[in-house]
Parts: sequence; structure tokens; C-alpha cells
Amino acid sequence: MTDLKAALSRKALEEGFSKLRVTRPDAVPEIAGRLEAFVDAGMHGQMGWMAERMGWRGDPAALWPEARSVVMLAEVYTPDEDPMAAVAHRDHGAISVYARGKDYHDLVKKRLKRVGRWLLEEATRRGIQGEIKVFVDTAPVMEKPLGQASGLGWQGKHTNLLARDLGSWFFLGAIFTTLELAPDEPEVSHCGNCRACLDACPTGAFPAPYRLDARRCISYLTIEHKGPVDPELRPHLGNRIYGCDDCLAACPWNKFAAQAREIGYENRIGAPTLAELVVLDDAAFRARFAGSPIKRIGRDRMVRNVLYAIGNSANESLRPLALALRDDPDEAVADAARWAAERLAP
Repeated sequence: MTDLKAALSRKALEEGFSKLRVTRPDAVPEIAGRLEAFVDAGMHGQMGWMAERMGWRGDPAALWPEARSVVMLAEVYTPDEDPMAAVAHRDHGAISVYARGKDYHDLVKKRLKRVGRWLLEEATRRGIQGEIKVFVDTAPVMEKPLGQASGLGWQGKHTNLLARDLGSWFFLGAIFTTLELAPDEPEVSHCGNCRACLDACPTGAFPAPYRLDARRCISYLTIEHKGPVDPELRPHLGNRIYGCDDCLAACPWNKFAAQAREIGYENRIGAPTLAELVVLDDAAFRARFAGSPIKRIGRDRMVRNVLYAIGNSANESLRPLALALRDDPDEAVADAARWAAERLAP
């Protein structure tokens, strides 16, 4: 089985993953209490699904009791350009790096399935029978704590996983299997006294190191939050219209960031202007963002975000575009349009 694990790691690298480590499904007993405290404090905002299936989320072993090992894999998407450059161009929409290319769910899952099938075939060749289940944000799996338990990296003060040899920019995939694979040693934090990620947050979404209040997180507000955003927070969104990379980009460990190998993660959206995005109807929105994770938020939420960015742009020439949407059928869009128009009033 030691030889099988080593061969699996080589296969994963051949398929395009950057790193593979193994842990046990029961390796993170502490996450149940942490998750419960997070939800009880209301820090999950409108993400009601986090309070559902709490038993599975808090105990990966309960998700599939037959599983004996969890194979955690990292797939790097490090950008070629400065990830924060788009934030400086206030007439353009800033989109999180991970969403500028093809949908990672599709790319990572296909790779996971190939690696998983190879694992079963190789085990069978050695006279060992097993089963697998693969996950990429598709089930109540706590990937980040499992990633730290496996030694893949550690959860930084911004709660995201990072690694000394990969930096911050990588996706996580998990293969649960009934096969017994030797677990790796868990990783420990290497953040030290650094608080660069905490200080970089535009909205102060970190009440303490290693704690995130999603209700103030720009990624949550622009992607998950339905309806109008708190007027107090809107000016802090700047021109961020889908996600936010500030805390990731601020991490000093990115000087060791690995280079992305998947061409599908290259920026195919470009630098869209607020003027071209705010006029999108539903059909145009779907066509513009086909094959992108952005598509899942829908036209209304995207245009709402763009209107907040217009209100923050200080560009009075964009005011007529906001005025045109004051009576939009979607109330959140109409509210954002009125707010933007008022902000740009001469």
C-alpha cells in the first residue's frame, strides 16, 4: 500500500495536480464545535445550507462511513498578472482570479475522476478491492480542515488554506476511498506574527485571526448574498463585482507560489467595463459568462454589484446608466441603481 500511495501521488502530478496528501475521515474532530459556533453566531449570513446536514459537515467520517482514507489534492491557479491590478481601474469590474477562467468545478472534478479510477484499477491489479467518491464543493465536505490534517497546507489567519510550496492560489479536491492509505502528518501554521491578510480586508471581515464573519466578506456579499447589501458596506466594495482576492494577494507566502499548469485557468474574461456589464439582460449575461463560475449568480446579482461599483467610480458619465435602472423589476437592482445615481449626482 505504501507503493500504491507513492504511485498515486505520481499519477496525480501527471494529471495536472500540484500536490497530494492523505488523511483519515476522523482526523478533524474539532471542526464540529467550530462550525456550530460559527453558525450560532450568525456569521454564515444567508448561507442557510451551512446549518443543514451539520452532522456530515462536522464529521467527515459520517458522510460515508465505509471510507477509510481521504486523499486531498491541490490544483494551482496562480495568476500570471498582478491579481490586484483590476481594483485600481475604477471604470472596470474587478473579478476574483479564480473566476476569470473556466469553471474549476468541471476541470478539477474531471481530473479527480481520472485519478480515482486509476487508483481503483491499480489496487485491483494488486488484488485489492475498493471504492471511491470524489468531491469538489459538491457535498458537505470541510475541505480546508481536511487539507491541513493531511499536510497539504494550513489554514491561515484569513481561514483559507495556504502552503509554503504553493502559496495561496490553489483549488482543493477530495477523494474519499475505502482503501487504507497511510496518512501524512498534519501541517501546522506558519503565519507567525504576520497579519497582512487581516489588514488587507476592505470591510474588516476578520473579527480575530482565524475567524471570518461572512456577513462582511466581499466574496460572500457579491456572490452568496441575496437582496440589497448593507449601505454601510457598499463603499468598501470598490469595483469588486465578483469575489475578492485582497486577503489572498496580501499573503507573503505567495513569493513561493507555484505556476498554474491548466490553460483553462487563464483569464478569458479580460477587463470588462462597468458600462458594458450594467446593460446586460438575462440572455446576454448567460452568453457572456457561459462556462464560467460567474454564471451561477445570475444577471440580477451581477448588475446589482456593477451598480455598486458605478456608485464608487466617481465617474459622472456613468450616472445615466444607473438612472435607467431605477425601476428595474429586481428590487435589489433598482435600489442599487438609485444609490449609485445619488452617489454620482453633481
